[in-house]
Amino acid sequence: MPFARLAAATTPTCHLGLGLAAVARPGYINLGRDADLGETRTVEALRTRTHELLDAAHAQGVRYFDVARSYGLSEEFLADWLRSRPDIGDIVVGSKWGYTYTADWTTDAEKHEVKDHSLQTYERQRAESAELLGDRLDLYQIHSVTPDSPALTDKELHARLAEAAAQGVTIGFSTSGPAQAEAIRTALAVTVDGEPLFRAVQSTYNALETSAAPALAEAHDAGLTVIVKEGMANGRLAGPHAPAALRSVAEQTGLGCDAVALAVVLRQPWAGVVLSGAATTTQLASNLHAAVVDLDDEQLTGLADLVEDPRTYWEKRGQLPWH
Repeated sequence: MPFARLAAATTPTCHLGLGLAAVARPGYINLGRDADLGETRTVEALRTRTHELLDAAHAQGVRYFDVARSYGLSEEFLADWLRSRPDIGDIVVGSKWGYTYTADWTTDAEKHEVKDHSLQTYERQRAESAELLGDRLDLYQIHSVTPDSPALTDKELHARLAEAAAQGVTIGFSTSGPAQAEAIRTALAVTVDGEPLFRAVQSTYNALETSAAPALAEAHDAGLTVIVKEGMANGRLAGPHAPAALRSVAEQTGLGCDAVALAVVLRQPWAGVVLSGAATTTQLASNLHAAVVDLDDEQLTGLADLVEDPRTYWEKRGQLPWH
């Protein structure tokens, strides 16, 4: 498992990762992104921004970097950075397949990405990822699996994924939607030649959406690495958008709402890597303070009252505009 490299890291931030969903394409759903990125969102402007974030993250101890075929040019930007930093060999790189980016570098596309979990899409996108990342790709995940995803029942696809695993690539999956727990448990049961196929899972978990926690604990107990995405709830737990209870705890700690929100996730015993989706180096530095936040029982009880019904949470997420 490539994540064994994190066990050797000694920095407090080694279990915080950096996801490039928000900076490798001009449009995304995070609140406040207009102010974060401004109006200049050319390919080269976002490439420069991404490289600055990657430099800052690695310098501050981050060792996991997360991209996807549908995150605009995230794989290309990361590959460029890796080529320019040949001395960096202590990181873990994860990507995802299953969505195709269709926005053509605009913010007002009718559809920004199209989902397809077929074997044909896997073969095409696996080749595309390999061309860019080569042997630096450690983890390849099915993007946003739901209980009805054909990727959970396609035996031919499973066989091809097992072939990639035999060649050294860790195979995982990510989840989304109100039925994450069901998707996780279904995926845990997938085997090839009697052996579990998946060795990593990436799911949404935050102070507002906690429904996947029991299933993620089961995945951890089964030996999977658990990666947590959207710990900031796409900006709903940051700065001016944060609920009063979170702002109160942040004031008590002397740190930002973002650091407290991510600290809530980090303290889960099953959380192997917690992603920052920072769009600026200032945001990244604030996010990374999560590693030193110490929350007491009273503060945790107050934050627990923020939890929403999963369907309500995902309905709200689905209404967030692409900025």
